[in-house]
Amino acid sequence: MNEALPDVPEVRVVGLPQLTSGFDLVERLDLPMHLKVHGPLEPLGGEQLAQLADRINLRGRGGAGFPFHKKLRSVAESAIGRGVRPVVVVNGSEDEPACRKDTVLINRAPHLILDGALLCAEALGARRLVVGVTRESTQRSMEAALAERGLSDGRRSPLRARVQRNPVRMITGAAASLIRSIDGGPAIPPGRKVSASRSGVGGAPTLLSNAETFAQLAVAARIGPDRYGNTGLYDEPGTVMLTVSGAVARPMVIEVPTGVPLRYVLRLAGAPPLPQGVLTGGYHGKWIDPARLDEAVVSRNSLDRAGGSLGAGAILPIGQDTCPLGESLRVAQWLAGESAGQCGPCSLGLPAAARGLADVLNGGGPAALEALRQVARNVKRRGACSHPDGSAMFIESTVRAFTDDLAAHVLGHGCGRPVQGVLPLFEGGGAPTGVPGGGAAEENSPGRRRIHVDWTLCRGHGLCADLLPEVFQLGADGFPTVAQADIPRYAEAKAMRAVRRCPALALRIEEDTRVQAPTRNLPALPQGRGRRALGR
Repeated sequence: MNEALPDVPEVRVVGLPQLTSGFDLVERLDLPMHLKVHGPLEPLGGEQLAQLADRINLRGRGGAGFPFHKKLRSVAESAIGRGVRPVVVVNGSEDEPACRKDTVLINRAPHLILDGALLCAEALGARRLVVGVTRESTQRSMEAALAERGLSDGRRSPLRARVQRNPVRMITGAAASLIRSIDGGPAIPPGRKVSASRSGVGGAPTLLSNAETFAQLAVAARIGPDRYGNTGLYDEPGTVMLTVSGAVARPMVIEVPTGVPLRYVLRLAGAPPLPQGVLTGGYHGKWIDPARLDEAVVSRNSLDRAGGSLGAGAILPIGQDTCPLGESLRVAQWLAGESAGQCGPCSLGLPAAARGLADVLNGGGPAALEALRQVARNVKRRGACSHPDGSAMFIESTVRAFTDDLAAHVLGHGCGRPVQGVLPLFEGGGAPTGVPGGGAAEENSPGRRRIHVDWTLCRGHGLCADLLPEVFQLGADGFPTVAQADIPRYAEAKAMRAVRRCPALALRIEEDTRVQAPTRNLPALPQGRGRRALGR
């Protein structure tokens, strides 16, 4: 079973270091050492900074990949138009179990991040800087860095700067969640979507970006766009910070120039030479088929073409000795447990998707697979933040990537492989509990009952699909698309209700006399996410 990654795993570099310069000298670059390694930094005007970001094609490194120069200009225009001082926010809330690149930067090179943030604050005329973190180690390092620069949150400070510590939750990293917590509210997304560039912290225009993004800006401001562009690809210059874990001998954070073959990165970490698949972009990312590994290089465009995603920079291969669908189920259950519980597509849809994937693994048949796809489709673009979208994308990618294993589970008795637990989760994490529809892995397994449709009685009222959507869907003719199906244990009560309420009395439940499919491919997961996952 793969253990949770430490805050600061092994750090490697391919080629000349930029963000990781000085890591071979000290564990943490304090301000004097930071200046010795990187040298002084001259301020830049707002338009100069925007042009610099544009020339190096700097995009947000937190997952969304939004062009930084557009965000910078939008904040400046909004602040000038409204006559309001903007706010600069560094998002260091790295709460995904497979991501550590920002945590490494904050712990080991906090002043490089502050360089980029302070450049933006001065160029925009901001009088407030907030760094959002969720770990004790990152809080200590960043608070020490602010003190080393003489920055504080005092009312008389020309630039009020502080660290905002939030709980370790996947949704905490959402921009809206961080802004809401800075304003004194809970670290969950609000019900409405408003651009931070127009109205962020305290209603002021807010420049919010990922920690690595500000560090990359600081490097480019020191060496200039031409020299920065000498590293990596022409259209995506510079380096990328990656977290490589999963089925590897040495989990690590690695800085690589864009254009480096993905297979080379995997080899450095000791990944299997023939992985079943490689999850790219983290748990809101996509799987790359091993047949396409040789064409993939480290870049946003290349990974997209290969069917993957750069996302939050997490790379996770899995070997041939584990069930890929079972591994994905563990992640889907964790994602469901990370819901804020405030909007239906997330609090109800994600647990339903996790249960649907479990039903597929347990031989639920084509109907279970189609029900899973329908749930994933219904979740997307309907939540208060991007969590349901990213989670649904991960599930859909899983279904597309492992077709052979999917067929073995849907049409047979499973792939016959155990679940090794190579995809890291927080200690004690796994099954979603404490959210509507959540439950243990046992509840997701198939029961010993099947529900049948008597076609001589069915009149197409459609009530069965309303009461039991995990099993029944209506075809174009308005009748159920299946004649019989397994009933998951968690849905047995709903199945009984459907039988009682069918206006035509066309449904019946029978004990399943077939040999039950083995369940050894399902992970045995502990209850709850544990204290670490809750940030306690």
